[in-house]
Amino acid sequence: MIQPHAFRLTQGDDLKASVLAYVKANSIKAGSLLSCAGCLTTARIRLADESKSLTLDGPLEILTLSGTLTADHVHLHISVADKEGRVFGGHLMDGSDVSYTAEICLLSFIEQHFSREYDAATGFDELVVDN
Repeated sequence: MIQPHAFRLTQGDDLKASVLAYVKANSIKAGSLLSCAGCLTTARIRLADESKSLTLDGPLEILTLSGTLTADHVHLHISVADKEGRVFGGHLMDGSDVSYTAEICLLSFIEQHFSREYDAATGFDELVVDN
């Protein structure tokens, strides 16, 4: 069974922390972020080379936001465009602040449970799906 969720963040909200807070407040054990339309004053993005990150100052338009949601962790990837139309993307980090709005749609999977466990092959905590 799938349950849809939609909510809106406002000026000053931390995008990643707010999504996690919503997941916790609604007891979502397994989910997927479908879309986010909005804008940021600041974006903190970890790049594919996990030792590098960007801090971008706005105004920034959110082009995409997607990821998996567990009860204790959100794994989110974002792409944003600056005022010149340049696009930047990667792993969303804390400290990415909403400027005016962020309209978020997600799904929770009622009969599943997502968690994360360390995977020696990747060196990261990876998704584990329990049906």
